[in-house]
Amino acid sequence: MSTGPTTTLTLDVPWEGETVQVANIARQLPQEPTAEQQSAVLSAALSNPGIQLPDGAWAAIARATTHPDALAVQLRPTPSDPTGILMAENVEGATLRSAGTRVLTSELFPGIQPRTGMSVMEVPDPQVQGLTHDGQPSAIVEYRYESFAHLRDHVWQTINSTLSINSYAQSILTRSVTRNLIVHPVRITFEDGTDPVEVLVVRDGITRLASTWSVYAGPGEEPSTVATTATDALLGGISVASVQENGSDLGKRLADSRASWRAKLREEFDAEIKGEVPGPRAAQIFQSYAVPAQIAVGVDGHTGRLLSPEDLFDDAIRSVLASIHVEFRQWDTAAQNVEVITRALKRVIQIGDPRWSTSDLQDVYGLAVGRIPVADLPEVFGSTGRPPGTALWRAVYLVSALTKPDLLEALKDQAKAIKGGKRMAMKAFGGLLGPMIDLPWRSRKSLVTKTARNAWSNGGVLAAVVTGEWDPVPTDDFTTLVEPALLGDVNARCTLAVAGGVALIADKLLTRNVGSSLDAPKEKSGVPFRADTSVVIEGLSREGNELGLWTLATAANTFRADDLPLNSVTRQSLTGRETAESDEKPYAYFQVDLTAEDKIARTADGVPVLLYEWDVVAASDPDRVKKPVVPGPAPATQQAPSSSPSNEEGGSDADPDWIPEFEGQFPEDGTPASGAIPPPRTFDTPVPPSQRAAEHRKDLRLHVLAARDAMDRLLALEPEVGEHTPLAPLSTLDDLHKLLLGIQTDVENLRRRTPADDLGEDPYDVVDDEDTYAE
Repeated sequence: MSTGPTTTLTLDVPWEGETVQVANIARQLPQEPTAEQQSAVLSAALSNPGIQLPDGAWAAIARATTHPDALAVQLRPTPSDPTGILMAENVEGATLRSAGTRVLTSELFPGIQPRTGMSVMEVPDPQVQGLTHDGQPSAIVEYRYESFAHLRDHVWQTINSTLSINSYAQSILTRSVTRNLIVHPVRITFEDGTDPVEVLVVRDGITRLASTWSVYAGPGEEPSTVATTATDALLGGISVASVQENGSDLGKRLADSRASWRAKLREEFDAEIKGEVPGPRAAQIFQSYAVPAQIAVGVDGHTGRLLSPEDLFDDAIRSVLASIHVEFRQWDTAAQNVEVITRALKRVIQIGDPRWSTSDLQDVYGLAVGRIPVADLPEVFGSTGRPPGTALWRAVYLVSALTKPDLLEALKDQAKAIKGGKRMAMKAFGGLLGPMIDLPWRSRKSLVTKTARNAWSNGGVLAAVVTGEWDPVPTDDFTTLVEPALLGDVNARCTLAVAGGVALIADKLLTRNVGSSLDAPKEKSGVPFRADTSVVIEGLSREGNELGLWTLATAANTFRADDLPLNSVTRQSLTGRETAESDEKPYAYFQVDLTAEDKIARTADGVPVLLYEWDVVAASDPDRVKKPVVPGPAPATQQAPSSSPSNEEGGSDADPDWIPEFEGQFPEDGTPASGAIPPPRTFDTPVPPSQRAAEHRKDLRLHVLAARDAMDRLLALEPEVGEHTPLAPLSTLDDLHKLLLGIQTDVENLRRRTPADDLGEDPYDVVDDEDTYAE
């Protein structure tokens, strides 16, 4: 330990097998703002005509800062600058005004970011809605959660998933966070009626925030443990039951809980720092107690820009993030694609071209980013017919709106300007749409999400006819569109092409064709010929192709947003294990037989024949398929399940009328009908899978260690047992060997599927040095 000319200390702290030197540790933690100082901040803010925030947001800012006097100075207007000395940042269509200060880590919530928003997560993001103040833009948005449990699990998931990808804990321990986090206030509301609360959220710097919590938690702690520690600190010991029973003034109860947590932390720090040689916890607490932040407090729209007031602020923040992570340090492809297409749409809205209705484009944007729920689809887009409020119809209306010829070209021009480049093929545009289309079901179909997005990058459903002029035809039964489509109705053809195509792509029954698929058997995703995804959709929806149109219609009727079908991809094929039993009724896609009354193909025993990608591709161009017999029979295990075992004579007792029973798919008469597609599941999982996985991971490690100890004890007995009686029979050792090989294989497969590269969101964050500027 060493001391400088001031009262700061330099400590040697053990961290994960190393000793790191931590400099500039003060003997006192930053003081929390007093009630008078918080009032001064509020008074300065209210005197500034250029910033409009509700009092609850200012209260969240005032209690979070560790420099309230300096913040008040920035907010207070001066004769030369009526908006104060705030930092002004010009972005597309707006000017952001921000204040720089240091804030308490325990007052910052992780926000939503495209990088995490496009990932496959089991806990859905909240709905986001912009807010206004007296009709003017305000630097605050609303996060609408389903319940307090949803909020808690979402915070846990964000921190856990962020640290599972990357962590800068050692760098932050050494020198603390040195670059500003981008922060703004958020009003959190709940669909179950729980009282709203105002908090500060981090929009850029989430990796740094999560890593700061990792520093506090200590060396060697798993991301799941750090996430639990942070969630408990942010939301206190307040349970879901207590929120429901005592929901009044929830914001104050949470703020008091965090203040109480910091008071205990201060006591721990004081006890650690008093010793002759301060303990390592003193360094961990000091370096994680507060972080620098740039708090957005105001926004001004530029003259001539047509963005609605409630969209202006969130769009400005997204522009800042995108300028860093799309144009400078890149997010993953899916996150970039969604950000590019939504920004391109926003730019088109701002242009104010009279060819398009601004209000209609605002509705399309709201549907695309999830601000307009799927259930509201009939009300928002029901002017020419009320579509069902389902995830599949959301996709139909999005594709229809974004592929109108003039708008499509305008979006492509803006996307090229954002990404850079001189041309954009239709396949590239399809790649932009894919991650936006799969928003409602990506967590439920996570096993095939990557494959589906690849298919979109291969053209998706953007057949030539789809990128022309057409309007969706709302219906509860897609099979009713087959006849008009056969007669040349373009609207019916395109509705079937998009609805059926989206269903087939989402459930891995239509993928990006590769050369190896030509030689693969039918049940192994083989195809009769190579063709781009969009070309297959074009063929299926071709006028006069009855087989193709029926294939699209039955696929659209069969689609479910909350699960994968039996013939899509089984968990066994991906993980080597049988699919776990589920309370959910299964569903499956069947081949089309135009001669059958219900259009479902059946075997000689009357069992419905499952649909494969080979059948889909073949139906798009039957004349191109040289052989009438498909390559290789489907394995018996892939046939529709039988109602009882086979009889002794080798015949099948399968129910010839077997069809998976699930609501809204096929009525009792066996005809593919209603097409009622269940909406995405609501948030109803008490404990999200990531949290359960953390517990199982701990159990696995403990049991492996216990097995190691048991093996050591067994080997220790070998000299005493002697050679006559083996320690274990050979058959037992063989069984153990197989079990251990299985575990080893599973662990190795998990290692290969776990990304090891840096996918963090901050241009200044690198693995070895959080403050080093990354090229």
